[in-house]
Amino acid sequence: MKTNNKLAFGIAIGVAIGTAVGVATRNLGLWLSVGIAIGAGIGTTLNKKNKTEENDNS
Repeated sequence: MKTNNKLAFGIAIGVAIGTAVGVATRNLGLWLSVGIAIGAGIGTTLNKKNKTEENDNS
């Protein structure tokens, strides 16, 4: 079983960025949510790209 989960990686990056911006602007709730949403989008894109590359190689 593969443990290569790009969605979790994207969400983690989004949480980190959202937290940093939220602390800087003193609006953590808003920016944490935005970071999670952006991270989920990035993770989904990376998953699709990875699956496309795997299908091309097989």
